[in-house]
Amino acid sequence: MSPNEIQGRLALITGASGGIGAACAHQLAEHGVNLALTYATNLTAMNALVADLQDLQNKNAEKHLRISIHKVDVGSADDIERMFQEIDKEHGHRPDILISNAGYGKRVTNIWDCTLEEFDYTLQVNLRASFILTKGVVERMKSQKWGRIVFMSSIAAQGGGINGCHYAASKGGLTGMMKNLSTRLAEFNISVNDVAPAMIGETGMIPNAAAIPEVAAGMPLGRLGTPEETANVVTMLVKTGYMTGQSLLLAGGLK
Repeated sequence: MSPNEIQGRLALITGASGGIGAACAHQLAEHGVNLALTYATNLTAMNALVADLQDLQNKNAEKHLRISIHKVDVGSADDIERMFQEIDKEHGHRPDILISNAGYGKRVTNIWDCTLEEFDYTLQVNLRASFILTKGVVERMKSQKWGRIVFMSSIAAQGGGINGCHYAASKGGLTGMMKNLSTRLAEFNISVNDVAPAMIGETGMIPNAAAIPEVAAGMPLGRLGTPEETANVVTMLVKTGYMTGQSLLLAGGLK
């Protein structure tokens, strides 16, 4: 198999019921990647996504994808472990590709307004979950000497963004973990990178430009980014094993 061939691999995408996660699922399915997709609460949206993906298969006889869905609170280690057991049963092995996309971000601008509980929960979902997920997939990747890990970070990892220091801490920690893992796992042909978006519309955090008119108006490109544009970067990282240890800023000209 070519180092960059992903057809027939299994990708785990967390937070896949809409927005960026759903866009990643569509793109990887187009490349013939089998999917294990997680959602937290919106089963209706998840079923709609699976129906779209199955329709894609029906239109292309060459794609025979295995798709599973899993209800997971990524803030719960027990939920993640149960998910891996379900994946083992439904797919017969652990994922070859991890897209750790599920996240949480409540806008609390000032530290004096941010409770300890809010800080802890944000790190639990945005940082701790990716640690647990990586532990769950890395042994298979090591044994076959092939793997792709992509974390969904943020411009907040560089101190920017509008969500406050708790969110910046969670995403900064994620980027730091990514860079460390990339050096440790390179010998096993496992690439580890993150995508750092800012102001992406059609997501749970930012539904549209009207939700943040003053911010959207100040974007250098004059618009919000799209989930599909974010998925483009994720797909590139999954297909490009020679790139590792990189945080790719996708921010419409913001610095």
